[in-house]
Amino acid sequence: MGLKMSEILLIMAVLLLLFGASRLPQLGSSLGSAIRNFKRGFGGEDAPADEKKPSGTLASSGTVEKDASARSSSHQG
Repeated sequence: MGLKMSEILLIMAVLLLLFGASRLPQLGSSLGSAIRNFKRGFGGEDAPADEKKPSGTLASSGTVEKDASARSSSHQG
């Protein structure tokens, strides 16, 4: 019941004729980001994993300290 290779090639040829070679990568990337956003919405995540990282380092006491550059700029006052 799946698609055969000839059917997939025919669909790709029609897409190439309709949208052009320069437009297809843009369509693919926008479709991928839409799917990611849809999955994120279902999963209940608010932000991607790389945006959830804290902006400091974990101290030995278990607290989060600010980076050295942030500390030096805050002390210069």
